[in-house]
Amino acid sequence: MFYFLLVILSVSVADGWSDNRQRRFKDDFLFGTASASYQVEGAWDADGKSESIWDRYVHSRPKLSPDGDVACDSYHQISRDVQMLRELGVDFYRFSIAWTRVLPSGFPNKIKEKGLQYYHNLVDELLKYNIQPMVTLYHFDLPQSLQDLGGWTNPLSITWFEDYARVIFENFASKVPHFITINQPNTVCVDGYGGDNFAPGINSLGVGDYLCVKHVMLAHAKAYRLYEKEFKTKHQGSVGIAISVNWIEPINNQTENVEAAEVAREFSIGLYVNPIWSKEGDFPALVKERVAAKSKEQGFLTSRLPTFTPEEKDLLKGSSDFLGMNHYTTGLAQPSAAKYPSPSFLDDMSVDFTQSLDWVQGTSPWLKSAPFGLYKSCLYLNKQYGYPTIIITEHGWSTNLGRKDPSRVDNLRAYLTALLFAIEDGTVVKGYTAWSLMDNVEWGAGVSERFGLYEVDFNSQNRHRSPRVSAHVYKRIIEQRVVEDTWRPTSLKMEVSTRRTGKNKSEL
Repeated sequence: MFYFLLVILSVSVADGWSDNRQRRFKDDFLFGTASASYQVEGAWDADGKSESIWDRYVHSRPKLSPDGDVACDSYHQISRDVQMLRELGVDFYRFSIAWTRVLPSGFPNKIKEKGLQYYHNLVDELLKYNIQPMVTLYHFDLPQSLQDLGGWTNPLSITWFEDYARVIFENFASKVPHFITINQPNTVCVDGYGGDNFAPGINSLGVGDYLCVKHVMLAHAKAYRLYEKEFKTKHQGSVGIAISVNWIEPINNQTENVEAAEVAREFSIGLYVNPIWSKEGDFPALVKERVAAKSKEQGFLTSRLPTFTPEEKDLLKGSSDFLGMNHYTTGLAQPSAAKYPSPSFLDDMSVDFTQSLDWVQGTSPWLKSAPFGLYKSCLYLNKQYGYPTIIITEHGWSTNLGRKDPSRVDNLRAYLTALLFAIEDGTVVKGYTAWSLMDNVEWGAGVSERFGLYEVDFNSQNRHRSPRVSAHVYKRIIEQRVVEDTWRPTSLKMEVSTRRTGKNKSEL
């Protein structure tokens, strides 16, 4: 879910922040960009790769185009992808490993060497040019063989993920300084298990989604503790989790709307952040109370929200070196006027969201530009969770076809300016990741939503990539460490940045 608000906070979305004093990102601040395996790799059944839940989901729905079968063909284009990163001059590249490409059965009994070699080749090419790899272990593409056993609703999924993580750590911990365990557990569970518009499309409203949340959070914690125990001392890397933190504000200051915004933040942010960064190591009290009350009304003998044992809470507490923050937009909250299915996550929360008509619209229907939302999200995390170390692991903007993308440029500058204000006000932010390196397969939307700094011609055999204006602007920001309001490139030709890229492992 995506959200937005009508508070100015000295910010004009069109013109930027009113304070004209120039702010600068420190030299050790890391800039990067990102992709995900299903969205760019293609080669969906090549070299022994097995079927993922996204392969099954798309192939079984005639109305969806199987764009992920080829995607950007990154499986065969490592050199070109890294060339683009060199042109941008980024410090790191966040990408994900396809579980099905490495362990086609889902289990470590059969490891595909060709799959491993693809990722070794990519990592080695990045390191060759001093670009840090940031590896996501799970970005939505569970092996279908494991989904057939219940997927993330099966408590054994915790062990399945830990075993998979061990294979990845054993192969890449010596090369990769930064790992992300799970990307957006809220999307994985609420949309994938509590709905049917996202793989695996289980539609187990108010039950499967919460089972998934518990098991995904524990799977993350198990993988973190595995790295902490067996790999951290030797390799000195970091492990985090990427959570969707889109800001939520009341539509106005009436008490019921303020309370609705608080409820929505606990359901959409606290449900995933609280178990790791709170002293309780548990789901938020408000969420537990609300789901328990609803469950009782609906005739359930116990709450539909599972509980953590004391041992599980200890496992969860502090199980992350950084909070990966995926942030795109903001929403206005008010008590729900709609009648949601009962039971369901939406009924438990009972909050409706709108966005201001005044805010700039991206080509994605859910996306509007609200840079102050990033600032307020950071301050909220500081207050609630004691200034956690943050990496912005995703932020991006969708546009139409074409290499000239002024709205993405404006969005990028406005959000980076908001981030500078958040850092000035005490937020510990170590890096920023632009989503995405290139146009890719945006899940059920296919290639209709374009988020890339580089445009991809999906009609060409080699998926030709071309830099957009935003790629030049981002390159300039990385080089100068400041956000300029007026600079525009004089040419769309990109050359490899002369800036030395990369930082030491210990700097994140």
